[in-house]
Amino acid sequence: MAWDWKKIGAVVFAFASLSVAALYGEAKNLVIYFIDVEGGQATLFVTPSGQSVLVDTGWPGDRDASRIATVAKDAGVSQIDDLLITHYHVDHVGGVPTLAEKIPIKNFFDHGDTVEHDADGQKLYDDYQKTAAKAGAAHHTIVTAGFKLPVKDLNWTIVTAAGKVIEHPLPGAGQANPDCSSFEKEDVDATENARSNGSIIEFGKLRIADLGDLTWNKEAELVCPANKVGRVDLFIVSHHGLDISNSPQLVHALHPRVAIMDNGATKGGTVKAWTTIHETPSVEDLWQLHFAVANGPQANSAADLIANPTENPDSAFYLKVVAHQDAHFEVTNQRNGFSKKY
Repeated sequence: MAWDWKKIGAVVFAFASLSVAALYGEAKNLVIYFIDVEGGQATLFVTPSGQSVLVDTGWPGDRDASRIATVAKDAGVSQIDDLLITHYHVDHVGGVPTLAEKIPIKNFFDHGDTVEHDADGQKLYDDYQKTAAKAGAAHHTIVTAGFKLPVKDLNWTIVTAAGKVIEHPLPGAGQANPDCSSFEKEDVDATENARSNGSIIEFGKLRIADLGDLTWNKEAELVCPANKVGRVDLFIVSHHGLDISNSPQLVHALHPRVAIMDNGATKGGTVKAWTTIHETPSVEDLWQLHFAVANGPQANSAADLIANPTENPDSAFYLKVVAHQDAHFEVTNQRNGFSKKY
């Protein structure tokens, strides 16, 4: 039998072209994984060009580091290109040393020195610094408010850092915030929470807010009397949904379409914060990493919007966002495959 090499070549070329087109189609998107670290934070961004940015690393020990490494592998990530530490609390920076043993971390970004110099706080900071030092000084950057994280495909602006907020509104922002007239200050927060690195992340027309564990009074500095950051499409709920963060003045100013809360079963997701977000008129859905046990069903989202609905330490389902430059995106629950477009 004679082989028609021209026809075979044409078929191979067509198949290869389709494969490349499919890969190119996937590569046009920003993919975000909200990893379950039991009420800490570990959020993995993978850009269209394949650059990886991890915000925080969860708690110390093998559990969270393994969960992050597993998700990174599933995402096709062989190293963490950029690690952004929001602040030096155990549920955010504790996992750094163990994670660095499991997957290479190239660049480290943080807000500088800690303000918590008790024995536990100092150890957390020192352990982190030792790990970052291994990458070399050229790969360790202290960020300030207004700093642009060097992420290809994204406009990533640090809007709060080390207790300071941006001096001038971001482009398109700066509108007066009518909710500020009812704002009431809380006690001054002298902890690392108030020094969180907070970010506004832009991908084409899509805008995302991640303010770490920024607390009540510092939130107000961002949005009162004028909203310096503008509206967003996706709000990564501050401070795991605790009510010393997530003021109505902040949430209403951000005007998000969707909120995602990295709470634990017994940490965060307070009734007050959940209600503020859930009742914000712009919010279509509030997704949760865990069912908040103390709240009961009346202050939890529908089951399909909760990655981990039971207190099962062996389950660690994540939420995944696939975002597009025209500002539409899909959120998928790994546990049951439920997906919704916005």
